[in-house]
Amino acid sequence: MTEVKQKTGLEAVAAMFERAKSQDRPAFLPYFPIGYPDYDSSLEALYAMSRLDVDGFEIGIPFSDPLADGPIIQAATQKALENGVTVRKCLEAVRTLRERGVQQPMLMMGYVNPMLAYGAERFVQDARAAGVDGLIIPDLPPEEADQFLTLCRREGLALIFFLAPTSNAVRIDRVAEQATGFIYVVALTGVTGVRTELPPDLRDYIARLRARTTVPLVLGFGISTPDHARMLKGLVDGFIVASALIRAAAEGIDHAVALAGDIRRALDS
Repeated sequence: MTEVKQKTGLEAVAAMFERAKSQDRPAFLPYFPIGYPDYDSSLEALYAMSRLDVDGFEIGIPFSDPLADGPIIQAATQKALENGVTVRKCLEAVRTLRERGVQQPMLMMGYVNPMLAYGAERFVQDARAAGVDGLIIPDLPPEEADQFLTLCRREGLALIFFLAPTSNAVRIDRVAEQATGFIYVVALTGVTGVRTELPPDLRDYIARLRARTTVPLVLGFGISTPDHARMLKGLVDGFIVASALIRAAAEGIDHAVALAGDIRRALDS
């Protein structure tokens, strides 16, 4: 029997969207930071979510100055730092999850300074070796990304850039030209956090982006409930849930896993 090779990097990310599209739904990527509420619990949360047929993961690297993150994620990543979590520990976490059988694409979300302190080339190489499929770096604009673009291209990893409601046509075209894997679409101006409603002009905003790019669009910031997930069917290629899962985890990891399960099942209803 011929062994089927597991897709990695950009191929894995593309396959994620193809699979979700074939099921007539957007891809669901939970975010969870390594080290919250402690190292072992964060791995258990990610492993348990992987059993729920989620499509991929945004793996959080704790940082002392997370400029794009709201108070819930800030508090969680601060706790992770107090628990001694480092960039190296986050890479070890991905490797452990792969060894435990997690097959979904894993994209590491972190800020550029810790990666530069680790060594950009070594970080990208070690990330690929650990089983990472791409990088999400909120404070790395495309104008300053040549080094990481070159390294990720060499290693076959996705490098994700952001667009916001304030992005003009020039910025949209610049990001679309350099994007690999997908574009992270910020749903609203401001930082991450739980929201009760999605922005009323979201469809017009997505249509404006669709008119200028065919790169998959993944929505983040404020998506919190199964109803939100249902509203995104037919609108975007994927979405990320972060603060709502961490808030649930404050009551126990099983609460976060239960919410992820509810959101995933909502996509099939």
